[in-house]
Amino acid sequence: MPNAIALAEKFQPILDEVYKREALTSRLDSPSKPLDHSGTNKIHIYKTSLVGLGKYDKSTGFPAGKVTGQWEEIQLTQDRGRAFSVDAMDNEETLGMAFGSLVGEFMRAYVAPEIDAYRFAQYAGATGVSKVAAGATLTASTILAAIDAASLTLDEDEVPSAGRILFISMTCYRHLTSAISRVLANESKVDRRLQTLDEMTIIPVPQSRFYTKIKLDDGDTETAGGFAKMDGTGKDLNFILMHPSAIWQATKHSPLRVFEPGVNQTADAYLFQYRVYHDAGVYDNKVDGIYVHMKA
Repeated sequence: MPNAIALAEKFQPILDEVYKREALTSRLDSPSKPLDHSGTNKIHIYKTSLVGLGKYDKSTGFPAGKVTGQWEEIQLTQDRGRAFSVDAMDNEETLGMAFGSLVGEFMRAYVAPEIDAYRFAQYAGATGVSKVAAGATLTASTILAAIDAASLTLDEDEVPSAGRILFISMTCYRHLTSAISRVLANESKVDRRLQTLDEMTIIPVPQSRFYTKIKLDDGDTETAGGFAKMDGTGKDLNFILMHPSAIWQATKHSPLRVFEPGVNQTADAYLFQYRVYHDAGVYDNKVDGIYVHMKA
């Protein structure tokens, strides 16, 4: 009998590669603080709190200070999944392309964008993060000033300058490339792409996954699913300037299951099942590490 587990393991490295390449927030997956995944539907994040300096006394010595350390329990909220079936003959007659292309396209075009969109909305909507006073449609003449204001806000809040990431909409990214002056001589090839600005890593983001609020479709039918900008309250994001240490991303459970026709009990077809149990948020003590700029 065909081994469904072996077949799933064969596809898993491919899917991991697709996710890492296409999900723009995957670079933030490494936690900056310890994460404990024990428990059924929860994770635990270790939080520490200290106290500032006190007066040293020559008689009594150092003033005592309290160190508070505790595991904060957070319940994961996003449990998403989907199953697809590809008829065995349809797959054979396309030399395996029907099933193979389905797997890669699903991860690239649907899973990665939804995970990105959810995470960006979580960061933009977190209580206490810095935001522009009034949303605006940025142009080539205003984009640099807006980014400078965001950077200054993080500077004033003493957020480390090294390691900052600027997630920016494609439109604003084009405005930014136009706003940066360049001196050209006799170059036959000109590359205007920007990778860093004032030590900030620049990551362009498609507007279709860059919103302040999103709505996740329950996918109750075969033709429904995915996400969309929240009607009424959702706004297009211009950019998010952040330090990676301000956020957490947890994927507790993301199994991939592939069943060959000989194992599938319901149809003579390949069956693909994917589930991802995840969540993301901003650390309570590090909300200063995020600045959000959105359209009006």
